[in-house]
Amino acid sequence: MTSKARDEGIERGGVGQGGAEHGGACGSMRDLSMRDVSVREAQQVVARRRGQALEQAIFAAALEQLVASGYARFSMEAVAAAAQTGKASLYRRWGSKEDLVLEALQCSLPLLGEAPDTGSLRGDLLAVVERLRAAMSSRTGCAARAVISELDHERAAAFMGLVQQRILAPAHGLLRAVLAAAEARGEIRPGAVTPTVLDVVPAMMMYRAKTGQGRFSEEEAVALVDEVLLPLLRG
Repeated sequence: MTSKARDEGIERGGVGQGGAEHGGACGSMRDLSMRDVSVREAQQVVARRRGQALEQAIFAAALEQLVASGYARFSMEAVAAAAQTGKASLYRRWGSKEDLVLEALQCSLPLLGEAPDTGSLRGDLLAVVERLRAAMSSRTGCAARAVISELDHERAAAFMGLVQQRILAPAHGLLRAVLAAAEARGEIRPGAVTPTVLDVVPAMMMYRAKTGQGRFSEEEAVALVDEVLLPLLRG
């Protein structure tokens, strides 16, 4: 090609066209490069999710599977897949699904907090029952009930210990504090607080939840306080 032809080609935009073609190729290469970067970033995000972040992802996946499928169908493989980690990493820390479920529940059950002080026995009891109702209807509470309802007494022993430690004992503590304050105000009869009375709230709530499709409604909470607890305590 002569110098003149090259010049004419430049003037007609030949190089521009070639540049466009080259630019198109670069655009494709750039798109591929960007996709590669996105993949690498995603892989890095997964890789960086270690320690507490990975543990929380594993616990969340475990609770979700318990609520959706129950304890019998619970599998370490499904938890590992949902948490985007390897099954081997689960077994390195938890030797069995029972170990994993126990720790997931232990670390995820909500705290009940300090005893309420509304100034009245009825108000305090309603506040305590509402906290228990919220804990029971939480994802962790649903997961715990799913486990306990499926296991026989012997197999459920470890989980019942967890329920006693993290649910019943705190509930009894709140009720004792509320009833002690009410007794000091003269709102209940002396000697009304017994272990049986303390068991009435969690026992009734668990019974209603088990026979009412896992629900304990606000109306049932009010009825428990007004129709059972207050008459029992004021006698």
